[in-house]
Amino acid sequence: MNILAIETATEACSVALLHDDEVIDRTELAPRRHAELVLPMAEELLAEAGITRKQLDAIAVGRGPGAFTGVRLAISVAQGIALALDLPVVPVSSLAALAMQAPCNGAAILAVIDARREEVYAGGFQFNAAGLVESIDEECVQSASHLALRPVAAWNVIGTGWGSYGDAIRERLPSPPRWTDGGRYPQAREIVRLAAPLFTAGKGVPPEQALPVYLRDKVALTLEEQEASRSV
Repeated sequence: MNILAIETATEACSVALLHDDEVIDRTELAPRRHAELVLPMAEELLAEAGITRKQLDAIAVGRGPGAFTGVRLAISVAQGIALALDLPVVPVSSLAALAMQAPCNGAAILAVIDARREEVYAGGFQFNAAGLVESIDEECVQSASHLALRPVAAWNVIGTGWGSYGDAIRERLPSPPRWTDGGRYPQAREIVRLAAPLFTAGKGVPPEQALPVYLRDKVALTLEEQEASRSV
């Protein structure tokens, strides 16, 4: 199975390739350079694996939420490659990919991405028996100080939302978090790990049906948001 994965919803530009049950990847914190880097990264991985685009079975993509420009880029690139090669696309939640990086220590996982304006993109997850995360709550965008959480005993918290608004989020937790890391970003290597069983189960979609998830009602950016998005 050969699956190429793309994730550019945050400051991290990340591409991964699943080949012969092994995952290789490239990632770089590259504000403003995602469009410049993503295709060369993909070509490097294909060359490293010794395969061509025509040997790919599917394209996996981080569908968001995240920066509007970054989410649009990932979806557009995935659709373009898939259309050219007549391949299915497997969209995966960027929050789920973030949650995959938390430890499996019995706590639920709160994945939070800084959405600016003191808001976070948030989702609750837990690990299943296969070692992959499953959603336990609907993904949302909310004020960090008014974040509504499922009543579970313990949380791990991961993502830039914690790094930016940790004090506010801490007040919303039922107890001190078991583990936290505010410096993590969604990664393509986790996108492809989550996408592989979905593809095997026939849950890939035609490229035109691979849609972004923004969570915010509007897509157009204000001048303030445009300025903030330039850092992605």
